[in-house]
Amino acid sequence: MSSQSKADFKPRRGGFTFKQFFVGHDRCAMKVGTDGVLLGAWAPLAQTGRVLDIGCGSGLIALMLAQRSPAEIHIDAVELDTAAAEQAQENVLLSPWPQRIRVHAQNIEDFAQRYAGRYALIVSNPPYFEPSVACRDRARDTARYTETLPHDRLLDCAQRLLGDNGQLCVVLPYAIGEAFTADAQRRGWHMAQRVNVSDRPQTPRHRMLLSLTREPQRRVEYDLAIKQADGSYSDAFRALIADFYLFY
Repeated sequence: MSSQSKADFKPRRGGFTFKQFFVGHDRCAMKVGTDGVLLGAWAPLAQTGRVLDIGCGSGLIALMLAQRSPAEIHIDAVELDTAAAEQAQENVLLSPWPQRIRVHAQNIEDFAQRYAGRYALIVSNPPYFEPSVACRDRARDTARYTETLPHDRLLDCAQRLLGDNGQLCVVLPYAIGEAFTADAQRRGWHMAQRVNVSDRPQTPRHRMLLSLTREPQRRVEYDLAIKQADGSYSDAFRALIADFYLFY
């Protein structure tokens, strides 16, 4: 973007334009949003090894991880909704990393039963609403409600697929994240990292970035405010998104 000013830049329609790739999301129930961007920018990539994105939607997080990781890292992206999986595949093919990301249009439980390998990192921006009044759009139901991927089954699949020293990273609403953490710990998981996200420094925490491991690790926890009191992005959030958002 160095040769093009903000004033004359025209973003593509039907999606979200990042510095190195475009994410079309007009056929996906859940659009590109801050939750996915936070997880894609934050998820630890210190280890080498294969990466899995559970419920990849448009492919946003898989693409962000591809940008952040070395060329030898390969990413599997699993998505139940056919239309979303097709659009994720299109986004991958148009990206700089079409050979490194493979989209699988299937249920994660079926995928877990058939896949024989182990992952160094598993990420998920999972559904978190309990089933209640259904949306008018069945695809949006799938993306938003835990009926299609209850959190206990997400943990079961991750346990089956994660390598011994791997990490499971999720983003969830804060209260739901606390319940998810407690359930995971009862199942033998250990918290490695937790980021408590708020809109501004003095507002309540509303999101949680969580890293879980199968083996005990030194726990790291800190707060992240997306904006400053005046409404501008905080320095910490800018540091996370600087390689992705345009004009940062």
